[in-house]
Amino acid sequence: MASSSSPHSPRTSANSARALLLPTTTDPPSDSNPPSPKTWIIFGATGHIGRSLVKNVLNHNDRVTAVGRTMENTMQQMQGWHERCLGLLCDVRVRETVATVIERSIRHWGKVDVIVNCTGYGVLGACEDQDDHDLRSQFETNFLGTLNIIQLSLPYLREQAGKRKEGENAGRYIIFSSTSGALGVPGLGPYCATKYAVEGLIESMLYEIDAFGIKATLVEPGHMRLDEPTGLDDKATETALPNGAANTDRDVRLKKYGHFLVKRPSKPYDSPTAPAGHARRIVQWMSDHQPVSAVRSAELVWQLGHCRYPPLRLLLGTFAVDSVRDRLRSVIEEIEDWKHLSFPTGEENGKDRKGGKDENDDDDAEADADEAMDDADVTAAVDEDDEETRG
Repeated sequence: MASSSSPHSPRTSANSARALLLPTTTDPPSDSNPPSPKTWIIFGATGHIGRSLVKNVLNHNDRVTAVGRTMENTMQQMQGWHERCLGLLCDVRVRETVATVIERSIRHWGKVDVIVNCTGYGVLGACEDQDDHDLRSQFETNFLGTLNIIQLSLPYLREQAGKRKEGENAGRYIIFSSTSGALGVPGLGPYCATKYAVEGLIESMLYEIDAFGIKATLVEPGHMRLDEPTGLDDKATETALPNGAANTDRDVRLKKYGHFLVKRPSKPYDSPTAPAGHARRIVQWMSDHQPVSAVRSAELVWQLGHCRYPPLRLLLGTFAVDSVRDRLRSVIEEIEDWKHLSFPTGEENGKDRKGGKDENDDDDAEADADEAMDDADVTAAVDEDDEETRG
């Protein structure tokens, strides 16, 4: 990728994004803590956050395997991005293709340090309107695809764990979830369910892999826009087709979006104000003006790959922070409203929380009194035995 002094050049974009830094508690890369080069595998590299992340990683002199989507991209589209970029294809739903990507990456680069999953698929429509194919496509891509990547790569990362230096991470996963993994969104029910499943998977797995020095982070972005001035796939347009013909944009250029299917609503949900149409209306309203920058987000994700103590979750954008925080407040308020119906603990059993008595209190008092009398009789008997002994 040629450097450029243009204000819209990729390197300029990356440098301007460097003003955003992870908290010092994560021990992020900085001028006083220079990063060492790492090797990345980025699944879903042809999406808007995926390609921004690939560019950022390359601008920081790391190496990367950029993985496009089988049946959507071609190997021609994945070639010629950069000399430190290996372009491959896979379908994360098919374990064999995921295994091939991991094996070829390790064979090409010698090791892998950071594995990122940006792949995702969603259907916009009411829960009732989504058929079996819609449901399976979302779960197989979002949840099982993530699980395939983890299960097939963990043996390699665990093997690296035995060779790591003291205090050095053996590898890490950066899994793109969504604010939909923390709250329900009308019109995205099954998609939300897949993201909830991913969140539970990663949070549980983190306890299992931490002993090996392997880390994992869930990235929850808000509505993200494509704000790269150019794409890495521009380089592919400079190459020739096998038959010698020149490439055209239609032949090679990647799509901006396209990983969501908008279903036509059925009659009960087909009204301008139907709650099930909320997600569709949001997409139409925002168009290309989503508030979260893919460029600035990519910089923070690069820092996640290099910091020593990554968080479990990283929320990107004020929408993500506000919506998830409001959701958690709602849950806490609901718990407080209904906690009086919870079953009492063993110590509280049969006793009023305010210190009042119930019908069992008198029985307990009588039992205590009887026990005290028995203790007094035993003590008196012991005292009499002592006096007879002294006499």
